[in-house]
Amino acid sequence: MLKEKLTGADNQATGHSGAGRGLTPGINQNSTITELRAADDADYVARAWDLREVIEREAAGAESGGTLSAAVVGALRENGLFWISVPRALGGGGKGIVEAMSAVEAVAFADGSTGWSLMANQGATVTAAAYLGDQAIEAMFGDGKLPIVAGMFGPAGKSRQIEGGYQAAGKFAFGSGCAHAGWIGSGMFVMDENRPRMLPGGIPEVRVCFVPRNNVEFLGNWNPPGLVGTGSYDYAVADQFVSQDFTFERTTIEPKRGGPLFTLGLAAIGASGHAGVVIGLMRRALTEIVVITSGKKRPGYPGPVGEHDVFKHQFTLHEAAYQAARNYAYRVFTEAETHALEGTALTPEQRERLRQATTWLHQVAGEVVRFCHLWAGSEIVKKDSPISRLSRDMAVATQHVVVDPITLVAGAPAIMDSWRKSDKGTPNRTVG
Repeated sequence: MLKEKLTGADNQATGHSGAGRGLTPGINQNSTITELRAADDADYVARAWDLREVIEREAAGAESGGTLSAAVVGALRENGLFWISVPRALGGGGKGIVEAMSAVEAVAFADGSTGWSLMANQGATVTAAAYLGDQAIEAMFGDGKLPIVAGMFGPAGKSRQIEGGYQAAGKFAFGSGCAHAGWIGSGMFVMDENRPRMLPGGIPEVRVCFVPRNNVEFLGNWNPPGLVGTGSYDYAVADQFVSQDFTFERTTIEPKRGGPLFTLGLAAIGASGHAGVVIGLMRRALTEIVVITSGKKRPGYPGPVGEHDVFKHQFTLHEAAYQAARNYAYRVFTEAETHALEGTALTPEQRERLRQATTWLHQVAGEVVRFCHLWAGSEIVKKDSPISRLSRDMAVATQHVVVDPITLVAGAPAIMDSWRKSDKGTPNRTVG
């Protein structure tokens, strides 16, 4: 197992060799505004699709290396894709979560690991930009820097509040995209006399604490069947002081910059990214299976498999499922974004529909990719084939806690209530 302690004067790590699976070789962890193409009116989704060739070319290398290549990280950075939704005042694109979701879809279509890493880095970076204090923003974004942020915001560590901030430490898993990140955010329970401090709503207080990467020990331990190239390494944050401005409370945050969009909170930002990944995977799987079956022969079939009625019937049903799930996901996220930008608070139903749409989307995506897997035949046996990688990536993506089936149970009361309040058997305009 790799154990790598990165060192340096600060987090400006530039051009170091990065031995092993601890970081992406040759990557400057802080880009500057002047390195990017102009953000004004940029079509980030078109940029994301334009990177398909380089992403596909590097996909096998990402799997063998366990993280994205320098070429891919550089292309994502050059096109500003890590900072689509970061406020323009900080040098980002200032776009909404729906455009970021569409860009992730495009990148995941080219390669699931790249789409997942982009999703993780986008979400972590924009939350830092929106919710951290001014001291942190100056350190991370000052002098034209555009940082890449990663980490695990779930509470696997512990902290103790002291004067000026928190003394924090912990060991974390699933640090997706951390190999090319300059800052790492980690969820820490706030402890009072060895017990978690509770918020008024009866849930534990969790501080997400951000530290430079050279204050983190990367432990490796990422060897999954799918999403192999995401660099989702374990890491340890040694006991250290984290200033108040470099933290935010995970569930009660109010945006400090970036406008009303960020009143949507971490759950909406995270869910939209996960949705983008599996839409891209599902879309690519359907594309691949049409190509594969168009010339594929099997014993018992009078012609190519793709011309058989059994395949055509099943393909049409699964393609309809893809269209329905994709359209519903974009619909609820677009409505949530519109409400936030208008300064209108989301109803409990609208918030739960974000979770509902994301979880259902993953269930549909799993079924669609399994259908493509079944009909791909010998192409599945080829480990480096796109359809084989898609099957493995989807098997891992659908296991994330964000889309656990329990989210549908938790969201049911608010959604059921919308039906009770209607005298026409239809809920509100989200789906009406």
